[in-house]
Amino acid sequence: MLTLADVLEALTGNRPTQADQIITEATVDSRQAIPGSLFVAMPGEHFDGHNFVEGAFKRGAILALVQKDLASHFPVIDLQGDFELEAIADLDGPFCLRVPDTLKALQQVARYWRRKLNVRVIGITGSVGKSTTKELIAEVLGQRYRTLKNPGNLNNEIGLPLTLLSLSEGHERAVLEMGFYVPGEIETLCELALPQVGVITNIGTVHAERAGSVEAIARGKAELVQSLPPEGWAVLNYDDPLVREMGAKTKAHVFFYGLDPHADLWADNIDGLGLDGIRFELHYRGEVFHLRVPMIGRHSVQTVLRATAVGLVEDLTWQEIIEGLHSSTTQLRLVALRTQSGALILDDTYNASPDSTLAALTLLGELDGYRLAVLGDMLELGPYEQQGHEMVGARAAEIVDELITIGERAKVIARSARQAGLQKMAITEFEEVHQVAEFLQQRLTARHVVLIKGSRGMRMDRIVTALESIV
Repeated sequence: MLTLADVLEALTGNRPTQADQIITEATVDSRQAIPGSLFVAMPGEHFDGHNFVEGAFKRGAILALVQKDLASHFPVIDLQGDFELEAIADLDGPFCLRVPDTLKALQQVARYWRRKLNVRVIGITGSVGKSTTKELIAEVLGQRYRTLKNPGNLNNEIGLPLTLLSLSEGHERAVLEMGFYVPGEIETLCELALPQVGVITNIGTVHAERAGSVEAIARGKAELVQSLPPEGWAVLNYDDPLVREMGAKTKAHVFFYGLDPHADLWADNIDGLGLDGIRFELHYRGEVFHLRVPMIGRHSVQTVLRATAVGLVEDLTWQEIIEGLHSSTTQLRLVALRTQSGALILDDTYNASPDSTLAALTLLGELDGYRLAVLGDMLELGPYEQQGHEMVGARAAEIVDELITIGERAKVIARSARQAGLQKMAITEFEEVHQVAEFLQQRLTARHVVLIKGSRGMRMDRIVTALESIV
């Protein structure tokens, strides 16, 4: 377990002889502090963690990293000033360590701790499917190894170091999702985590507004495979040309997965069973495995392929891999629920991109009933905004009986659906979420199957909340 001595050695280069207090966890949210935790006071645009140090201590934190002066009675040791290392270790009660930059200090401690542990790290990035892939890989590896995964979406320059500090000597594998917003970010995360296996899901237009282009996104994602050691493994999506090309950019061994028979591991005869999961055949080195897993939607076979590929490169048996796939309850983003009126709601409101929305529409097409899609703006698409919304509209016209759109960008979805043949009377456009909730509450019945999807900023989860109350 991480100790106070480890933190001090990471930050000062010297280790006190008596500082064996265990750090139970690290957090940047004072509300999540528990006895024995390390609180990192992060300055922010809206909230400054330095204002919550006392609250963290009241909840049991024993140490806080700060970079500002505090108006509190707790001892503050300035690591840039004169201090006695042993005197710090002898402090009775919670105290603060002042550092030049709390984010860099957090990363410094995480870097130090990662290098002390003999654990293999599996890094995952891509435009769509990172979190679900992380969950399923952790499920499969957990059949043999004691495995840690980053909780929720703690996948950035703050969240990933916090996850690394949760590692203990008993962990054998760590499955870490790595988010991408700007070039160089994944390289930084890899320098902290030292992944031996890198998984790339796909390259899409998510975050193109910030990254600039699909090609820039691909270069950013490629930082993961470029960081792998020669003895490592790059697990790459053969079906995505931009990902396939990354095989030439890594020193590591390359393992391709996909729906193409040229991949090392591939699948065919995929049968979507609606809410009952998917059925398909896996092919590997001349062997064929007939599988049925409880994941929703035909697109989920790609997630299964990734988890299986990692299981294979991590030396699991087929029995272990298949048991992990069968036991999985992984379906993080899309949740199926019934209203009191009997309507089936597919709640996919966590976020939206063209690729994930097309996949959700395909799932809707696998279900029986009156298919209604409620689609909102897809944000941060940059130069691909028009094209992305047009693609979704054209696909919706092939699937739905009725289409409802929300927002200015989603008007492109509606227009594209009309141009693709969906009758004008089957399309309704709204500006606000509450208008849609009120509209649907009056008319949903047991025959309706309703997909609700849009970018997180559209707050379409409010529609789901309203519909759950239908009598």
